[in-house]
Amino acid sequence: MNTAQRPHFSISQLRAELTAPVLGPGDAGYDEARRVFLPSVDRRPAAIVRPVDAGEVAAVVSLARETGLELAVRGGGHSAAGHGTSEGGIVVDLADLTGLEVDAGERVVRAAGGLTSGQVTAATAPHGLAVGFGDTASVGIGGLTVGGGLGYLVRKHGLTIDHLLSAEVVTGDGSVLEVDAERHPDLFWAIRGGGGNFGVVTRFDYRLHPVDAVTGGLLALRATPVTVAGLVAEAEAAPEELSLIANVLLAPPLPFVPAELVGSPLLLVQLVHAGPLDEGERVVAPLRALATPVADFVRAVPYVDMVPVEAQDAPPRSVVRTFFSDALDEAAADELLHRLRSSTAQVAAAQIRVLGGAAARVPVEATAFPHRRRPLMVNVAAVYGSAEEDAAHRAWAEDAASALRQGEDSAYVNFLGDEGEARVRAAYPGLTWNRLVRAKRRYDPQNVFRLNQNVAPAER
Repeated sequence: MNTAQRPHFSISQLRAELTAPVLGPGDAGYDEARRVFLPSVDRRPAAIVRPVDAGEVAAVVSLARETGLELAVRGGGHSAAGHGTSEGGIVVDLADLTGLEVDAGERVVRAAGGLTSGQVTAATAPHGLAVGFGDTASVGIGGLTVGGGLGYLVRKHGLTIDHLLSAEVVTGDGSVLEVDAERHPDLFWAIRGGGGNFGVVTRFDYRLHPVDAVTGGLLALRATPVTVAGLVAEAEAAPEELSLIANVLLAPPLPFVPAELVGSPLLLVQLVHAGPLDEGERVVAPLRALATPVADFVRAVPYVDMVPVEAQDAPPRSVVRTFFSDALDEAAADELLHRLRSSTAQVAAAQIRVLGGAAARVPVEATAFPHRRRPLMVNVAAVYGSAEEDAAHRAWAEDAASALRQGEDSAYVNFLGDEGEARVRAAYPGLTWNRLVRAKRRYDPQNVFRLNQNVAPAER
């Protein structure tokens, strides 16, 4: 539909049809409401709507389809590509969809699509139960789940999508569908890894797992090729109860970093052993033995303490390149450290997530997350101050990723920025892409949901 054919859009009419708050330019609270996590993303939607239920979400989706207005869906607002907002379009902000029901006996939590992972984790913790989300409490469960979900329980219990039992989804024609393995199984397959291409998920039903006290926290080591490669090897060999996220960077002036080490390569390891506490100490011992720790805050803690709900300041500008890799040996670790030293960013870092375990045992074709057999996920990132530096740091990140990647090109959709169609295809290689296209044609043939890492309903 071209612009001349679009029906007139009226905020006053939208307000009359919905009980949900509707904000437009000039309204009190509009500037606060349009902000997303990354301050470098600064857009002005024509309207921001906060629906109170799936029916109101469906009404807004139908309006966007009928008018051709760009539709953005916001959960936590953390999209690296700025997909949670729009310039001149309509934003469906799910912040008021916060219903939550924990059935501890059945080990199920029913969580509305506007909740954050921290909110759900805090609600299930008193029951000694958890969903395996990511590592940041303020991230919305919606975007995190539909992209896959990799966090502190990935090796023990799998990805977030592996916990998903069913969902309520508003599709491109405004229908509200209950989906699971029996009802609309192709859509259920697609929302488990295929991103926001297929609808707005207004409720997630997750299987809960017993997770109470864990052995977890931060372990800081000096980063050398030996310690970085050794950490990866030890983590891959460890029992599945151990999951970790390691960040390699030149040490900033943190309280626990001795002054003489500031500027030297540092390995910051956030880890969780989700098993008996006495076994946790034994499993962590080989990591501690890699080098004399710079700091060691690993201890017995409630799992909820690993994802604290606290304010997080976003970097002024940043660039991230994400990929899966088949190995990281001493030679690759040496190259990684060389790349970090060569960056001119305020902060340059590489994040390493060791996968495998329960995540790898799910058949590749069972969900739209196709990277089950890749043992590592790596992100290289640069944080800096001004837009004038964009090109230089983007080039650094792309060169570093190319140099470090081992195995076929790939990407984790939740960490992709605005990187072009080829990178979206790298997130969904082979038959996964073809199957996603078929699902898109069925549930969103007009591509109403296009502000995402987009799978178009027809080949371009």
